[in-house]
Amino acid sequence: MRCLLFPGQGVQKRGMGTDLFARHPEATALADDVLGYSIEELCARDPLRRLRDTRFAQPAVFFVNALLAAEQPRPDCVAGHSLGEYNALVAAGVLTLADGLALVARRAELMAEVTGGGMSAVQGVPAAFVRRALVETGLPNVFLANLNADTQTTIAGDRAELAVAGKAIAALPGARVIPLNVSGPFHTPLMAPAAARLREVLAEQTFAPAALPVVSSVTGELFDPADGADLLARQLAEPVEWVRVTHTLRALGVTEFDEVNGRTVTALVTRIH
Repeated sequence: MRCLLFPGQGVQKRGMGTDLFARHPEATALADDVLGYSIEELCARDPLRRLRDTRFAQPAVFFVNALLAAEQPRPDCVAGHSLGEYNALVAAGVLTLADGLALVARRAELMAEVTGGGMSAVQGVPAAFVRRALVETGLPNVFLANLNADTQTTIAGDRAELAVAGKAIAALPGARVIPLNVSGPFHTPLMAPAAARLREVLAEQTFAPAALPVVSSVTGELFDPADGADLLARQLAEPVEWVRVTHTLRALGVTEFDEVNGRTVTALVTRIH
């Protein structure tokens, strides 16, 4: 079985998708209409340097992912890391491209409103070690945000407490802590206000039956469209369970992992045993 994977925010760069827009004029015009600005200008040239802003980075990544997926052979199943899950839902027919883009744009706006926090990647130690270090340091506003691979996680939270946590974790044998250039404490309980507001938007959304199996990055299990609003709202304030996603995909029989827009998440898959 072949699974198509979708990365999330972080893969954006000026010039991405440059060759795609002319090949997909109808979709590009649709995106301009939904967003109210030129998606091609943002992705290909970014003259105002807006790709560093969550509000613009998320729609840009989502749309380029979608165009790349449209040029791929039909996969047997799909999954996406955080933002990429919206692409997986479009690929599986659960959301239309227009609805997915509109939801992503609103999601990005709400996430950008939560400031004062940060995220750091932790490499070289298992998640259990990181979790124990957070407990021992007694920092109430730092959390595990991404469980990406066997020895790669992301922590997030209050920026001051995050610095203290980073020093404690860096003292563990083999650990490396790398601050990430993000504006908020994504995938933690500190995002609860944004999650609640997004839930109101998602409650109005229709989720169609999935034409392909989709694995949820929140539960690591198959995505049930009947629970779509709840799962996508929870995504903002709960960890990305990428290790569980990978184990579920392998249990489904996936032996081939392809990825649109780079090798970010497939590289994580190779580090999960």
